[in-house]
Amino acid sequence: MTVFLVGAGPGDPGLLTLRGAEALAMADVVVYDRLSVGALLELAPPDAERISVAKSAGKAVMPQDDINALLVEKAKQGLTVVRLKGGDPFVFARGGEEATALAAAGLHYEVVPGVTSAIAVPAYAGIPVTLRHSSTSFTVITGHEDPDKSDEVNWEAAAQLGGTIVILMGVGRLPKIVDRLLAGGLSPDTPAAAIRWGTRPEQHTVRSTLSAIARENLASPSVIVIGQVAAMDLSWFESRPLFGKNVVVTRPRHQSSVLADRLRDEGANALLVPTIEIVDPLDGGAALRAAVSQLSSYDWVVLTSANGAARFCEELRDGRDLAGVRLAAIGPGTADVLADHHLVADLVPERFIAESLLEAFPLPNDNDQRRVLLARAEVARDVLPDGLRDLGWRVDVVDAYRTIPVTPTDEERERVVDADIVTFTSSSTVDHWVAAFGTETLPKMVACIGPITADTAHREGLRVDVIADVHTIDGLVDAIVQRVAEPAVVKKASPRRSSRGPRFGRQQRRA
Repeated sequence: MTVFLVGAGPGDPGLLTLRGAEALAMADVVVYDRLSVGALLELAPPDAERISVAKSAGKAVMPQDDINALLVEKAKQGLTVVRLKGGDPFVFARGGEEATALAAAGLHYEVVPGVTSAIAVPAYAGIPVTLRHSSTSFTVITGHEDPDKSDEVNWEAAAQLGGTIVILMGVGRLPKIVDRLLAGGLSPDTPAAAIRWGTRPEQHTVRSTLSAIARENLASPSVIVIGQVAAMDLSWFESRPLFGKNVVVTRPRHQSSVLADRLRDEGANALLVPTIEIVDPLDGGAALRAAVSQLSSYDWVVLTSANGAARFCEELRDGRDLAGVRLAAIGPGTADVLADHHLVADLVPERFIAESLLEAFPLPNDNDQRRVLLARAEVARDVLPDGLRDLGWRVDVVDAYRTIPVTPTDEERERVVDADIVTFTSSSTVDHWVAAFGTETLPKMVACIGPITADTAHREGLRVDVIADVHTIDGLVDAIVQRVAEPAVVKKASPRRSSRGPRFGRQQRRA
């Protein structure tokens, strides 16, 4: 067993180190504090125990001695333990105390350094802590000293060091700190900034001067920067188009990361509230396996979703099973799953809906067996199989998977209350949202990946504010960004057609 003392960084999950992610993937237990964001907890195995020991200014859910004892207790049970700490575990984070307790108990531990907030948070606020020719050094000081000791920091001396002063955990003592820095000779007009929840979507930066910063409306956790560099405003993080927006992701948990990552790239806070889970069909996949065992009797296999494509590929021995059989995929996401299994879709329609596939699908000729295998969700529209039959094909429909509802936790319900935007990527996410939350609990903006999903939302009595022209995850995020940037523009639901036409491989539609 090993205890990993992992620095989670100051908040942005992308700042976690590779070794930190590896440790989380091995965890049996994750002990975390309030500076650890939920997205990082998702990196641990689903069955890993998650224990919050949240600490904030002035109070602690669990005293440090009890945290030390907890780590020792879990490790002695033979479990792999990750102690997930904000910033770096050895920079004002009591990681040294925890390591000492583990060493005293004879337990193996590993320290995984993290990106310290002293550097990352100013950078995300557009403040370089050093600047050539003006600020050639920086000093990092904790403003939250041991309450059992007198003030040991010589703030007057710090004022005379020059360069930049970065203060961590100093909001509560800031008036006294400012008085002593002024007494040490710093000018009252020295630029100062306070960045709360740095590197996170709720980041907020206050720019002021040394004499006035303590009178600003500040709150913990904040990083305070004092020096000429604090006047710099090389803003990039807070300038992203979805900065500060809380966006609900309703996709299945195992698929949520793609959308969540794209939203975070645009500055949003992605709130994972899955409304569905993908499971085996009621027959356990027997019909799909039987169909795959006789693939040579089909001319085409049609796959309508990434989930269906994944289930289909799992039943293949290798690509030789598909000798002479052509593949049609609705959407690039479905085609990408095939590509992951070294398979190339012969037909991907221009628009990623069943109607577009029917427009592009070939008619059977005399050399064809006239058979199509359609592997899809257990509950789906009949537009595609009926349309294929109208074209002259014999269609076998098999259930590749089914969706079941996920009951939201109390924490997830709280996330929804604070959300600005909710995203729906399929009709089933809409149906199960309504079952879980009703039709009244809606954020200010409702965004759907395409017209089919939007039609379902309308039938359920939901308003729809955004419909992606391109029915992909990227298209959905792009549509949200456009709507947020132009809130007064009423978007139309008409799909955007590509001038290139449908994507074909070996087969085009025959007259």
